Amino acid sequence: MAKENEDGGKPVERRGRLTVVLALATLISAFGSSFQYGYNVAVVNSPSVFMKQFYNTTYMGRYGRPMEDSFLTLLWSFSVSMYPLGGFFGSLMVAPLVNKLGRKGTLLFNNIFSIVPAVMMGVSEIAKSYEIIIVARVIVGICAGLSSNVVPMYLGELSPKNLRGALGVVPQLFITVGILSAQVLGIRNILGNSTGWPLMLGLTGIPAVIELVLLPFFPESPRYMLIQKGDEKTAKKALQRLRGWENVEEELEEMRLEEQSERAEGRLSVLSLLSQRSLRWQLVSIIIMNMGQQLSGVNAIYYYADSIYATAGVKENDIQYVTVGTGAVNVFMTIAAVGIPKFVFTSVTWMPYISIACVIIYVIGHAIGPSPIPYVVTTEMFRQSARPAAFMVAGSVHWLSNFTVGLIFPFLETGLGPYSFIIFSVICLVTLVYIWLVVPETKSKTFLEICQMFAKRNKVELKLDHQLIVIAVA
Repeated sequence: MAKENEDGGKPVERRGRLTVVLALATLISAFGSSFQYGYNVAVVNSPSVFMKQFYNTTYMGRYGRPMEDSFLTLLWSFSVSMYPLGGFFGSLMVAPLVNKLGRKGTLLFNNIFSIVPAVMMGVSEIAKSYEIIIVARVIVGICAGLSSNVVPMYLGELSPKNLRGALGVVPQLFITVGILSAQVLGIRNILGNSTGWPLMLGLTGIPAVIELVLLPFFPESPRYMLIQKGDEKTAKKALQRLRGWENVEEELEEMRLEEQSERAEGRLSVLSLLSQRSLRWQLVSIIIMNMGQQLSGVNAIYYYADSIYATAGVKENDIQYVTVGTGAVNVFMTIAAVGIPKFVFTSVTWMPYISIACVIIYVIGHAIGPSPIPYVVTTEMFRQSARPAAFMVAGSVHWLSNFTVGLIFPFLETGLGPYSFIIFSVICLVTLVYIWLVVPETKSKTFLEICQMFAKRNKVELKLDHQLIVIAVA
């Protein structure tokens, strides 16, 4: 948005501000969707001992004998890893749903995949079925797979360019709040006990109900309404509510320019996206950043924190509080070395405290950089026609990598012990080098300006005029 100087000179850009409507839309969508993602990452960690007892008791009631330890480990790995597998399936649904229902519409529809499994997990003990928990984890994973992609897309399209980065981090903030909430509720004296764990699992449905009630009062993405639906009147009203002023013509003009290009190019499918030379490095970047985000091993800590701390020599009664502390300091630092031989933990009395500090620093380093930024840059690197397909690819990579970590980490820990994290540290280093060399700074840039920044690396020529965006092979 621009306004003229008092001397009648060159227009000065009006910076977007955080209006009440924009702030509430951000908070409601992030709490109703992103919070659940984080909550369900950590919710099975603290009550795992009691849930395994339930699995064993149920199995014994059916077959008259206890489970073998190896089978119990496999079954528990499935219980944990079915959540990211569901996330992968949810990611595959992103493009068709956001194109059909819109960004806000998809978030509202997605609450089905939270409320239904919340009820299922809540009654699993009464039903004497651990299979219900596993199936419910797949379904709530679908919810997370959709929300982890759609919330950043929705907020990125609602935000003015100067606030896009700040608001893009809000979903990650709510993911970490969700993780911390699950860790606090998992304390033995609250719900992390033999009677409270079904309720703890079922509470994931509450944010979904709140979002289902409140989000309909807020606008759909203006870019979606104008560029994909051709409804400029609704898009203008939405922008006016979001920006807090009447004159939104400059933003509308940018959208019209993009709409003309979209009309010429058509909406991109995943296969079309993979073959587009003009999007080659953007695509490679989001794949590497999402793989690096998940294969860094951070979710191994959230999924199996109690086991990791027990291996490190932390006293059993202290583990639950250390886990909560890990969630509470989820901010920023760097990756810490954790490949210390196991005998050191048992022979040096202060080593468990060093281990706790390393894990906390490790989590801190992930929270501000690798965690939120891939979602922000996926929104920024792709224009409207390619964005749903790009999120579909990024989300699929994200959740397949998450699934891999959740499934194999118990076996890695058994085989390598504390050396497991050396593998993750190498992946972190490779990701860092790639980002440093390839990914440009996108702060305060329009979507079209970012497209121009990548044109040279992709060896294509991007021409902007008032009528059309033209992409040609250089």
